[in-house]
Amino acid sequence: MTSLITNEIDLLAELVPAPGPRIIELGCGAAGMARQMLQRWPGLAYVGLEVDAVQHARNLQAPPAGMRFVAAGAQDIPCEEAQFDLALMLKSLHHVPVADMDSALAEVARVLRPGGCLYVSEPVFAGPLNEITRLYNDEGTVRAAAQAAVDRALAAAGSPWLEVAQRRFEMPVEFSDFADFERRMMRPSFADHHIDDALQARVAAAFAPHCTGEGARFVRPMHVRLLRR
Repeated sequence: MTSLITNEIDLLAELVPAPGPRIIELGCGAAGMARQMLQRWPGLAYVGLEVDAVQHARNLQAPPAGMRFVAAGAQDIPCEEAQFDLALMLKSLHHVPVADMDSALAEVARVLRPGGCLYVSEPVFAGPLNEITRLYNDEGTVRAAAQAAVDRALAAAGSPWLEVAQRRFEMPVEFSDFADFERRMMRPSFADHHIDDALQARVAAAFAPHCTGEGARFVRPMHVRLLRR
């Protein structure tokens, strides 16, 4: 039976009990988990890379002590070799251009110290929420490509990687109403899904059966793979 995890930091703490002290996140978004990590494990030094200019500008507004943000992608990390103890890719590997996924994983290996870990958390292409989002953003191909890239990195001759753990779980996802879903899922700052009126109405119709007086509640299936350098 797949377990339900309400906060992924608890799974990270199980798999990597003493992370850091040097952390890098590729495709950090708002760095929500990283902010929790600095509270749970004081003294961490964190670097978050983000290609979305809008989100990066937000991240630069009064970042907490111990956090630094850089505008860059995973396939070209502007850091020296063996600088980090832990790398995070939280729902971000499938956003790397497919042609650059192998390069991104090679870059992560380059900047991790020997013995350092890469924590890759990817959404599984399944479930009711996925059936709604695929109407305007079908990620089946890129999510499969992300897993295939990890497989190739592990299988390559002379690979620097060893896979030390896998976990499958579900995370609850809640929306107060369709407007909340549209804002958070359909119109992100990092992508234009070309939503016209007809498509918006189609997605709204698919969302409606899941909405109650308390909003809409889903679970998102997830797959974590932990690799050691």
